[in-house]
Amino acid sequence: MVLTGIRANTLKPYALWWLVFLLPLLPLVWLFEQAWSMNLGADPAQAIVKFTGLWTLRLLWITLAVTPLRRIFHWGWLQRYRRMLGLYALFYAMVHLLAFATFILGWRPDLLWRELSERPYIVVGSLALLLLIPLGITSTRGMQRRLGARWVKLHRLVYVIALLAMVHFIWQIRSSFEDQLFYGVILAALLGYRIWMRRNSLKRKNLLR
Repeated sequence: MVLTGIRANTLKPYALWWLVFLLPLLPLVWLFEQAWSMNLGADPAQAIVKFTGLWTLRLLWITLAVTPLRRIFHWGWLQRYRRMLGLYALFYAMVHLLAFATFILGWRPDLLWRELSERPYIVVGSLALLLLIPLGITSTRGMQRRLGARWVKLHRLVYVIALLAMVHFIWQIRSSFEDQLFYGVILAALLGYRIWMRRNSLKRKNLLR
């Protein structure tokens, strides 16, 4: 998603917009192709659910990476695509939920209740999705103007959502934990950067008093 070595001014704005718009759809295209070719392994249902969940996590992390990349590398052009990337994270989360409800539960309420009682990570993941939905709904400029300062407070929920998503992911560890460690380190870096920036901002304010 990060266009390494490519300056934004070398691409026309509409071409860059279409590039950022289409790239997150490629994993879904690949998934359809693999499903059509019956190359999803012994348990295709589980493969689809895991794949869409992993891409939800990746796109949420990419969205969180926009601000650090913009500030560190002075890539101001990235800011205009943060909303799009966040909406893609919500989109993949919804696909993940639909895949789970369709291929794992078969839309059976009794199975849903059993999964919720036996696998608490599903409750955590559902809570993350419920919190993500209002962020998607209020992501427009109109809603930003309407909510004012409340908009900023509301959208800080993305940090809570990221932590819940990480807990949801960690709770599914069976034997190997390399993936969870990898994504956990990235999230720690993304949140750590924000804490560091916040502390520096508070220090500067105290010095000016």
